[in-house]
Amino acid sequence: MDNRGYPLHTMLSRDKILEKLRKVCLALPNATETLTFGHPTFQVAQKTFCVLEQYKGELSIAVKVGKQVQAVFLKDERFFRTPYVGQHGWVSLRAIGKLNWDEIRELAEGSYRLVQQKRRSI
Repeated sequence: MDNRGYPLHTMLSRDKILEKLRKVCLALPNATETLTFGHPTFQVAQKTFCVLEQYKGELSIAVKVGKQVQAVFLKDERFFRTPYVGQHGWVSLRAIGKLNWDEIRELAEGSYRLVQQKRRSI
């Protein structure tokens, strides 16, 4: 068990998580991958929509959900307010335990759409 009570055998390595996250994010139109502050970052039109990051030793997947619904996600202990950009409606999903890749796909796609909408309105 890890320090949160998750069985270690259900935890994926960072590389495996990145491999799966890359498939999800790069399947979206015009999505690209870059490194930002050493973290794999997925962007569309040079705007970030998903990041695999390690903060205070904890691996997480950061996505934009918008300020209006951010509080709903933060009621779930799997999520926390993304450091530095949380005030802009970002949350981070702790990448521990058995991950729900359908949920992660929905989160990435939703974040992608939010970033695209903002781009179009500029």
